[in-house]
Amino acid sequence: MEIGKLTSELLNKHVFEPLRELPKRPETKLRPGPGEDCAVLDFSGEVLLSADPITGAAEDIGYLAVHVNANDIAASGGEPVGIMLTVLLPPASASECEAALAEIMSGAIRAAKEVNIDLLGGHTEVTDAVTRPVVSAAIIGKAAKAVATSGAVPGNALVMTKYAGLEGTVIITKERAETAKRLGVFESAVARASEISILREAAIAAEFASAMHDITEGGVLGACYELAEASGTGVLLELDEVPLLDETVILCREFGLDPYALISSGCLLIAAEDGDGLADRINKAGIPARVIGKITEKERQYKKGGVLYELPPPMSDEIYKL
Repeated sequence: MEIGKLTSELLNKHVFEPLRELPKRPETKLRPGPGEDCAVLDFSGEVLLSADPITGAAEDIGYLAVHVNANDIAASGGEPVGIMLTVLLPPASASECEAALAEIMSGAIRAAKEVNIDLLGGHTEVTDAVTRPVVSAAIIGKAAKAVATSGAVPGNALVMTKYAGLEGTVIITKERAETAKRLGVFESAVARASEISILREAAIAAEFASAMHDITEGGVLGACYELAEASGTGVLLELDEVPLLDETVILCREFGLDPYALISSGCLLIAAEDGDGLADRINKAGIPARVIGKITEKERQYKKGGVLYELPPPMSDEIYKL
């Protein structure tokens, strides 16, 4: 397919027509269409904005783009309303480009239905600036009162939901399917993709949280440092308390990866005064949660096997070692 914007025929077939399957939110007054470059929204309250690309995965990138960006809004105590996607495809045959676009949009619409968000437009293009499909997203949400990452105070407990390395486990399994099948973890690990969203636990935690942060690139180690950095505090992470899936342990051992520094979308980090009480509330909703540390005055440390270590700033995610 030639470099440049995709044809109107392809856009209608794989973007605009499938959008009709997606329920329109009440805030959406105008959706994108042929020649319609802007969407129109109408809502009151605080407005939340965020943006994230998907670069660490080759499969399900449309699905992941919606969920990862919706998680950013949820981690700020908000409700995601609409998202715009920029889809860049590398030069390939017409059939290959069409198949890639169809897969991306199918995944994005599926995720949008799961989190009740509107697709408000974006851009699609074939370009030799990329060697594989890339999806970048910008998202808008609303909140009665946003929760900042910078609100943690010394004495707060740190609560974590689900399992460290959750998204990374799904990505590795799909990217290294034959190895995952040989290790006997393929089916159970792929099934974890349904847990990538943090909207439910974020809605529970927002009322009680001093600060929240979704655990993405850099894993739980990076997220704890970032929350402390934003809040101007220290942190003590009890690494032995951080839950891991058996599938994550097996895959990380196979590929020599650190599960605590592995991308973990689907996990929420919460600073709260009553950590045990909040974890109990989230657990009663059927979402695993536990206290994994506390906010301190100054030192940023983690403890493993009873030994204290300095908590380093976030480095490149373990997923890129693959």
